[in-house]
Amino acid sequence: MKKVLATILTCGLILGSLAGCGKGTGSTSASTPASTPASGSSSTVTNTDSKTPTDRPADHVTLKMYLEGSNVTDDTAVLQKVNEYLDEKLNVTLQPIWGTWGDFDQGAVLSLQGAEDVDIYFTCSWTLNEYNQFARDGYYVRLDNPDNNLIEKYGKDILNLLPEVLIKGSTIEGADGYGIYAVNGYKDIACQNCWDVNVDLLKKYGYTIEDIEKADYYSFGDILAKVKAGEGDNFYPLLIEGAVLERMVDNSIIVAGDSGSNNLLSYYINPKKTSDQGAYGNKILNKFATDEFMKFCKQTREYYLKGYIDPDMANPEKANTVRADKQLTGQYLIGTQSYSLGYEIQASKERGFEVAMVPTTPAYVDTTSSQGAMMAISTASKNPDRAMMFLNLLNTDPYLFTLLDYGVEGIHYNLNNIGEAVFTAERDNYMPWTNGLGNVTLLPPQEGQGADFWDTFKAYYGNADEIPILGFTFNSENVSNEFAALANVAAEYVLPLCTGAVDPTEKIPEFLTKLEKNGMQKVVDEANKQLSSFLASQGK
Repeated sequence: MKKVLATILTCGLILGSLAGCGKGTGSTSASTPASTPASGSSSTVTNTDSKTPTDRPADHVTLKMYLEGSNVTDDTAVLQKVNEYLDEKLNVTLQPIWGTWGDFDQGAVLSLQGAEDVDIYFTCSWTLNEYNQFARDGYYVRLDNPDNNLIEKYGKDILNLLPEVLIKGSTIEGADGYGIYAVNGYKDIACQNCWDVNVDLLKKYGYTIEDIEKADYYSFGDILAKVKAGEGDNFYPLLIEGAVLERMVDNSIIVAGDSGSNNLLSYYINPKKTSDQGAYGNKILNKFATDEFMKFCKQTREYYLKGYIDPDMANPEKANTVRADKQLTGQYLIGTQSYSLGYEIQASKERGFEVAMVPTTPAYVDTTSSQGAMMAISTASKNPDRAMMFLNLLNTDPYLFTLLDYGVEGIHYNLNNIGEAVFTAERDNYMPWTNGLGNVTLLPPQEGQGADFWDTFKAYYGNADEIPILGFTFNSENVSNEFAALANVAAEYVLPLCTGAVDPTEKIPEFLTKLEKNGMQKVVDEANKQLSSFLASQGK
């Protein structure tokens, strides 16, 4: 097996390993998932291997944790059990803030900038509270600070259980020096974008998955037209997340350290063999000026005008929520999805129809994917020590993690005779985003995944290729003024262009003019200067 993550460690500069990824090469304890119960066992049995501080703290504290991607309408039963357990272990009460796909970005940033009384925030490479930038700006506690090493004091169990690369991967240059500013979640550590296909609807109109596999974005037209005609004017067969769609079609990827959700910079990968250089070599580009981007936008505009794309996908206030609702109710034919192995099984169960995922590239490891899901302690927290104790327990204790993620056994799920979780109807009222919570390998596999799912999961991602610039993260400090101005320009144009809501022949030239006036070339030049230095340091 290719030791992808060992290579990352050798590089030493990879910045954050909590992304949507999973296999680490450095942990033997992770090879047998702590979350997988023995046949017929109960998930309510606590993990005796998970250690908490020897002495339960005397003073009681309440911890607030701001989560991303939640669909939670009733957490009463769960929090009763969670807080009974946390009281016993840590003398803590947990108050989760169930941020949704639609409101997390703005809510978390306003909360951080307002120094609100929130202890723990989800962060990553792609949310507005982006890990690298917000760590540099002083919003996150350095967890291995020599003056108060929280990991050394309270997080050793994480180091013992999780693959070493997932801890080392979060080491970045932050406000308090080079160190760890977030706890990594153990999930898929490779990127893989897929077409999310409503198989039941596909079959209804006489098509098969093979028809999607042998087609590409530019040849979906006939399928989309037939389904649109059959389902009616209010049905939009192409359910997209604009920025993800563009990356899937053009094979551009996010440059770690770029600006939030409207990324300014792009690196182009080779879609056939991701360890090889892509069409533009080892260069960072203003993708909005490329022929690929114009071609993509023209095709997307055509699909939009034909009624294949819901206009709400171009509305930043509605897009994420509407997309999530349409996924759950099957109001789509082909969607975009950042994939995690086995997700089609989970999605089929949650949505009530057969879902298939059709990859557009092999799985690949990049810096952004390795920073895909993390938990940071706010510098405004009044209880950073207890927050670190909690994160340690959450990521090492199968009972607590399964309770917070799946809910209460017997209410939200049951275990079958091979230890798979079978969700009940009550699960619809309690659905946190699994990959946003932490160490997913603590969970029982879901029905249909098989008792050996986590072994397969780790092997799958362990074989992923790394991209040629793996470990590179852009630091915008030298162009901070330009970067801020350009982000505002991008916020005006990117989503409408990537969803087909505007005419690209008119808007792209206008967009490019504004980008250049605000220093786009200076930013691109700075990024490539940094990339050249990084590659030289790696002997490339």
